[in-house]
Amino acid sequence: MRAAVRNIKSAFRHQRNSYSVAFVRSRSHLIEGNSSSVYRQTGNAEIHRFLFPAIFISRVFSTDAAAKVNITVNKAGPLVEYERRIAAGELVDGDACQVGTLRELRRLYDEIVESADACRLERYAVPEKTVRNRWFWSRLMPRSSCSPVKGLYLYGGVGTGKTMLMDLFYDQLPSNWRKNRIHFHDFMLNVHSRLQRHKGVADPLEVVAGEISDEAVLLCLDEFMVTDVADALILNRLFRHLFSNGVILAATSNRAPDNLYEGGLQRDLFLPFIATLKERCVVHEIGSAVDYRKLTSAEQGFYFIGKDLSGLLKQKFEQLIGEHVASPQVVDVVMGRTLQVPLGANGCAYFSFEELCDKPLGAADYFGLFKNFHTLALEGVPDFGLHNRTAAYRFVTLVDVMYENRSRLLCTAEGSPHELFENIMTVSDAQQMAPRTSSRSRRNDDSDLCVDNELGFAKDRTISRLTEMNSKEYLEQHAEERQLSQQDANADALKVYKA
Repeated sequence: MRAAVRNIKSAFRHQRNSYSVAFVRSRSHLIEGNSSSVYRQTGNAEIHRFLFPAIFISRVFSTDAAAKVNITVNKAGPLVEYERRIAAGELVDGDACQVGTLRELRRLYDEIVESADACRLERYAVPEKTVRNRWFWSRLMPRSSCSPVKGLYLYGGVGTGKTMLMDLFYDQLPSNWRKNRIHFHDFMLNVHSRLQRHKGVADPLEVVAGEISDEAVLLCLDEFMVTDVADALILNRLFRHLFSNGVILAATSNRAPDNLYEGGLQRDLFLPFIATLKERCVVHEIGSAVDYRKLTSAEQGFYFIGKDLSGLLKQKFEQLIGEHVASPQVVDVVMGRTLQVPLGANGCAYFSFEELCDKPLGAADYFGLFKNFHTLALEGVPDFGLHNRTAAYRFVTLVDVMYENRSRLLCTAEGSPHELFENIMTVSDAQQMAPRTSSRSRRNDDSDLCVDNELGFAKDRTISRLTEMNSKEYLEQHAEERQLSQQDANADALKVYKA
């Protein structure tokens, strides 16, 4: 393991020198304030599965580049890899705020590589009952073994590249290390599922933390956002156990730590978690004001605006399923729960908005849905306001889960993404809103204004994601991924047949 670490560090030093000229060139571009970045896609390259809307990153290099770059150099760190992509022409321009963030990621990368042995990052086999035994012995001989490495909490506005940068960092680390990259919604669903499984234990939360830390020393959580009181009440104890077990946290969020769960029920019980988070992580804001998702082609795609468009949506749905016959289906969710799908075929599901967002469903149901379907046809998305605030929350969660799974959306809606959320605002927005005049009218009556800090904050992310999900680039990426998945499935089927 020490030899492997030395190789990585050596490669980093070599690569840092090799690309110093490229870095100076790109940095001078960035500091000059050219934030309207344009990126180009390399010829016939498969788009990276975690697509950053305006940064097209190929999974395979061009033939010339591939001959010059070996696998050791590729593991030289996030900043070096970022510069390599600029030098290779995969990334034409950049953002000074992103480069500043990459320096923080490089700090984390360097410290993790330096402390790889101390952090016990290499995978090992965990004997059965190890975790429960740990709980027993910890009662007799309590000890703390926090990691010598501080994690990173990265926050900033929507579409500024947080997820792309974290993925770039994550992909540079050795695949045999104990690491996990997961969406925060999915992570908390997993935690609650494990808690159910360990119901009879005196302290199930400690057992769950032990299981998680045995599986992953580096935990990368995307879209850290606390809206559920059940999550809020357990986070402090959960993460205290995780940090005591040596877990290193890297997280992205739209919110600064001090603004997490703002206005939530029993928030005073949540505040200790904020202190714990700031103690174990370096907090860094990515200050870019550019939403790169909106720099895509922003073509209409499958987003249809207007009423009485049910026939059009069904026609598009039938075109996508081809010769397959749509029928009601049932999908497994979590803990024995199931979700009824009104119509489904060929990886495509059809729902009315009421069936998916007006019923008591949540992230677990949506994750279950998109583990079975890659495309959703959603009929009748309404304008949101005070009268349907709960449905608006579910729609925000639905879009988050779809985006995380790189799913395709066909929908009919009463307005554009901006118009759907026109009546949703934060307290600050409401205070600054000018009085209604004849020259300033709203599509909906002011009596339907919904002043909700959490929802008002989340709407920008949802608008940004809906815009990208209906762009030409996103839909082309989805089509390419479906084609690759089908090729993999055919190859697997052939292996089974030959066996």
